[in-house]
Amino acid sequence: MTDQSNRVVIFDTTLRDGEQSPGATMTLDEKLDIAELLDQMGVDIIEAGFPIASDGDFEAVSKIAAQTKSAVVCGLARANFTDIDRCWDAVKHAARPRIHTFIGTSPLHREFQVRMDTEEMAEQIHKTVAHARNLCDNVQWSPMDATRTEDDYLARVCEIAIKAGATTINIPDTVGYTAPRESADIIRMLLERVPGMDEITIATHCHNDLGMATANSLAAVEAGARQIECTINGLGERAGNTALEEVVMAMRVRHDIMPFDTGIDTTKLMTASRMVAAVSGFPVQFNKAIVGKNAFAHESGIHQDGMLKHAGTFEIMRPEDVGLTETSLVMGKHSGRAALRSKLENLGYELGDNQLKDVFVRFKELADRKKEVYDEDLIALMSDSTAEAMNDRIQVKSLKVICGTEGPQSADLTLVVDGQEMRVQETGDGPVDATFNAVQSIYPHGAKLSLYQVHAVTEGTDAQATVSVRMEENGKLVTGQSADTDTVVASAKAYVNALNKLLVRREKTAHYMAG
Repeated sequence: MTDQSNRVVIFDTTLRDGEQSPGATMTLDEKLDIAELLDQMGVDIIEAGFPIASDGDFEAVSKIAAQTKSAVVCGLARANFTDIDRCWDAVKHAARPRIHTFIGTSPLHREFQVRMDTEEMAEQIHKTVAHARNLCDNVQWSPMDATRTEDDYLARVCEIAIKAGATTINIPDTVGYTAPRESADIIRMLLERVPGMDEITIATHCHNDLGMATANSLAAVEAGARQIECTINGLGERAGNTALEEVVMAMRVRHDIMPFDTGIDTTKLMTASRMVAAVSGFPVQFNKAIVGKNAFAHESGIHQDGMLKHAGTFEIMRPEDVGLTETSLVMGKHSGRAALRSKLENLGYELGDNQLKDVFVRFKELADRKKEVYDEDLIALMSDSTAEAMNDRIQVKSLKVICGTEGPQSADLTLVVDGQEMRVQETGDGPVDATFNAVQSIYPHGAKLSLYQVHAVTEGTDAQATVSVRMEENGKLVTGQSADTDTVVASAKAYVNALNKLLVRREKTAHYMAG
């Protein structure tokens, strides 16, 4: 509520707005895993998806609603009865459901997107919010592109939505246009001018197009907003959304000037970051605040000297506060299963006996190739194990490549396709190109390769390479990932992982069309 309470509600939209990042499409199982972790870490509201968008989105929202124990589960709906009814059907079985409906209110959106004048839109807002409230007692309404909407009209439509039954009014900076002072001024203006605005929850939803999403969200909170909409790693369209980990830790570390509290268990932030990065195929930049690889690294002599004397000289947070364990080099080929389980638990992974058995075999294979196995290696190993588990129809059995200054470069590849081994030799412009040509030869497809990305997991020539492959088919994007000490092998597995995701999508599409 927008009274004197200092409790800030965290509304996570990783599974809705975050998934709208081109290429960040997640499978149903991946969404369920992320939603479960968000619930465990204390997220107040999980925006699980846009149920009207597709049958797949509807299924995901419904299953997340059914499994979530503590958080409110929210679905998104445009300002029409069909969307709202579909949204309610998806979230109604949640212990705590919410309908979130929206319409673009700025002059540009009124004229070019929804094609309504101010009076038509005002009437539509009243009808649709009232309809949502008749279905659900927890209704959020958003004037999309609010920060480019005239103050008079924004105040008017917020009042209409409140009178129609909205319990939360969200003020979105849809295109990342605003700045901190303006973000705060908008909230203050609404509190001053809109009857009942102080009796509902005011939310802020900021995009990062100008790099100010976190600052804009915190400024809105200082002005009276008590809900922040955000995503893990700042995932989202274009330049992304407000990063959950940034606003939560900012309020925790600078509680002296921002005396606000959340219910987030911050020790799960690194686990959430790693999971979302692996699932989305969007690696976290090394110098990303809070969860980046270098966020707690110190190379400068002055910094290292200070850290040795007192960590507070150059660190404003403790690594353990965000769930980061100190990198250790104790894991190797002589390490046992119990040690591996303990290490993985410290990294945030809970494994059953059968899963541990499979991961342990992979760990031993990796340890035989590397003298020292770092935490990052184990994280990559877990991501690769998850990817491999999806490879039902196509699997990489063996690969040999010839490369060097004398061409042509070639690949000798054996795949298992629907249980049948198939082998081919192909050439290409380098070993990776030859390998991808070989996959295409064995399993012809029309998907376009839109991204090929490699990054080293750790330092050294024996480092694992994590490869991300993004493919497009009929306007839909999927991302495959794999890790291996052999970059070409990792490339082949990532390419095949993406293909398998495309196959799953095709099968679901065919099933929905048939149904």
